[in-house]
Amino acid sequence: MGGWLSYLWWGGDPEEVNPVSGLTRREVHAVQKSWAPVNKNSVATGTELLKRFFRAYPDAKDFFKMIAKLSEEEYSDNFQFKAHVINLMAALNQAVTNLNQPEVVAVMMNKIGESHKRRKIQEQHFHDLKEVIVKMFIEVLKLDNSILGAWGKTVGFWYKHIFETLNTDR
Repeated sequence: MGGWLSYLWWGGDPEEVNPVSGLTRREVHAVQKSWAPVNKNSVATGTELLKRFFRAYPDAKDFFKMIAKLSEEEYSDNFQFKAHVINLMAALNQAVTNLNQPEVVAVMMNKIGESHKRRKIQEQHFHDLKEVIVKMFIEVLKLDNSILGAWGKTVGFWYKHIFETLNTDR
């Protein structure tokens, strides 16, 4: 689209970088559009994500007492695990949906950092999860490099604000 029509479509310059998130309008749109199929069946997606995470990082399972002694096949039958999956996916969905309000997302991520700090989750665990998410997105969604780049910036924005509270002394 050219000129003023593009400006109307995007609500401004699609390449203008938001100073809070570091994302352009075009990148926000790409992340939100690529998220839609992931969120379509969020419980199945979240369950698969955590299964992959525990396979790659078995020690992380120690943070999930409700499944610590369960086999992978039994996760879906555990209501506490399912509730955690629903909370995880709802939080991710809200963070994606509200990317056009980065100040709100920053506060949401600060709260996630606070709650995970109480559980002794460390920054490295988030980096490990990011690695698993990226691999899963590449494999399942077949995202191109520009969309993966937008996701990388998005997760970087989220993590910046999670780590602000995760890594602070009380």
